[in-house]
Amino acid sequence: MRSVTYNEFGKPSDVLTITDSPMPVPKENEVRIKTILSSIHNHDLITIQGQYGTKPKLPALAGSEAVGTIDAIGTSVKGMQAGQRVVVTGVEGTWAEYFTAPASSVIPIPDAIDDEMAAQLIAMPMSALMLIEFLELEKGQWVIQNAANGAVGESLAMLAAERGINTINVVRSKESANELTEIGITENNVVSDDDDWKDQVRQLIGDAKISGAVDSVGGQSGGDLLSLLGHGGIIAAVGAMSGQPLALNPTHLIFKQATLKGFWGGALMQKMDADNKSRLIKELIERAASGKLKLPTGGIYTLDNINEAVSGKVQSGKKGKVLIKP
Repeated sequence: MRSVTYNEFGKPSDVLTITDSPMPVPKENEVRIKTILSSIHNHDLITIQGQYGTKPKLPALAGSEAVGTIDAIGTSVKGMQAGQRVVVTGVEGTWAEYFTAPASSVIPIPDAIDDEMAAQLIAMPMSALMLIEFLELEKGQWVIQNAANGAVGESLAMLAAERGINTINVVRSKESANELTEIGITENNVVSDDDDWKDQVRQLIGDAKISGAVDSVGGQSGGDLLSLLGHGGIIAAVGAMSGQPLALNPTHLIFKQATLKGFWGGALMQKMDADNKSRLIKELIERAASGKLKLPTGGIYTLDNINEAVSGKVQSGKKGKVLIKP
């Protein structure tokens, strides 16, 4: 079978290659999955660069989330059958024709959810749901987020709305705001290129306060979110797209009695108990099947075009997750 591998850390478009390798054999507690579509996540690219929180042993297989059909079943696996369509995340080697995964991490997916949605259903939307609970947000409260046109941001806006939580979605440009509108996120979208964007936020919330903030950018953008946070609020550091250290005014931290917390979705999900994980996954599937959760795609590329798919040109211009088709 063919799979995407890398022998050294570096720029993904430079170090990724297509490798012919033996068909993987599932262990007794695993299944083998024939890939239909697999997502390219930012954390996949950062992992290939060697800059993620954990580093795989080289040579490594690329990709971590996919939708596919069960092709072979380990001897101790119960309740699954060949041909069943499933999704899985947090595994290795999904940018391939086949891959193996622990049966405990495999999630059956209903026909109401199409392949393009299923291929990106768990990792980023799950992070969004976990963020809502990480920030201890309740119905009627306000949360503000930057990079709101990213997969986590879009998921957060839609999933929070279904829980009755108000989201302020900060993006850099009118074009990015239009991306949100196109998928049904039409309220409380603010463009940070506007000189008065902070005043727009204050006008939106009126006498209410912002209870939580999600910073995916770092630098001054994170500091801006903290400046708008209400007394006793929590700000979650999720990413550092700007490449700059968080620029936080200590006065805001002190007199707002704010809390800054680092959020690493993958690590938190590994520690989550089975009941909570099942509860959140059930919510995701219900929202996606009903059309309340919609995520765009940024194009579908074959394995042969993997270097183009991970290139800066494609990734910087995408309007949704770029997907890989074996």
